[in-house]
Amino acid sequence: MARRVALLTPFAFPSVRGNAVTVERIARGLRVRGADIEVWDLSTMARASIERRASEYRPELVHAFHAYRTGPLGLALARRIGRPLVVTLTGTDANLDLFDAERAPAVREVLEGAAAVTVFHDSVAILVARAVPEISARIVVVPQSVDLRDPSPPDGPSPRAREPVMLFPAGIRPVKRPLFPLGPLDSVAARYPGFELRYIGPILDVGEGEALLRALDGRPWARHLGEVPHAAMAAQLRDADVVLNCSLSEGGMANSVLEALACGRAVLASDIAGNRSVIEDGVTGLLFSGTGDFADKAARLLDDPALRARLGEAGRARASRFGLHQEIDRYLKLYVSLAPTCP
Repeated sequence: MARRVALLTPFAFPSVRGNAVTVERIARGLRVRGADIEVWDLSTMARASIERRASEYRPELVHAFHAYRTGPLGLALARRIGRPLVVTLTGTDANLDLFDAERAPAVREVLEGAAAVTVFHDSVAILVARAVPEISARIVVVPQSVDLRDPSPPDGPSPRAREPVMLFPAGIRPVKRPLFPLGPLDSVAARYPGFELRYIGPILDVGEGEALLRALDGRPWARHLGEVPHAAMAAQLRDADVVLNCSLSEGGMANSVLEALACGRAVLASDIAGNRSVIEDGVTGLLFSGTGDFADKAARLLDDPALRARLGEAGRARASRFGLHQEIDRYLKLYVSLAPTCP
């Protein structure tokens, strides 16, 4: 009998949101190892349908991704069928929802009711353990892996026959700060007439999306390309010289940063705990704090192809440490410890 696990997610493939990318990768890895996996997508399945399917499928374990969005339903399902619940904390639930006056009670109830809580990095484990000390013994660190189907070959950035390109791969919402780089890069665009800043990702917050589109008006060097299928991300990353992450917070390890590193791209990222988990400033990428620091480091990267190449190769080596096999090993070990009747 195959190990039956239900993965509950706010969004699933073909969505390109971070949770969808993570869940698709984990589901694929678990299936390769012989597990019987069902993915229940809250964006496409009604709650009643999920409840009915849970009673029919009766998984040995329910794994909910995002404590606030899927955790309450995951906890209710686990209790109804008498199975353990695993909750994976992502970015907004760990950094924002857990400390939000309205959302925190729901998140805490889920964390307290879960058999295990997984996080992507030690920094998130420390944050959550301080906020909810009673669950500290049940927090498990499972680093994200990177599993691009078409990463660039290990030959470094290719010579450019055009002006440089920066890529901003993220869903457009306030926590990602999509407007942040525009002002500092005005001077860069003036120095490089063919310079491009490309935004790739869906508009997830209408207000932020409208503000970005207004800011792009009159800046012909910057454009929003919209949502790109995840299968095409490696090609988009290969065609960039520098990949940006301007987030206010991350859930420990951003898929977009790991993927950029795996493709050997130079990364310029905000100096936050979630980015420091994979970016060592000056070694595997550059970290910035504030607009002046961003402008200075952006100019350094664009003016110095050798620096981009060095950071890209070091970043590729760092990303190679986060393989899908190791990630799946950790989840399977956790699943078996919680549901020992699983073969």
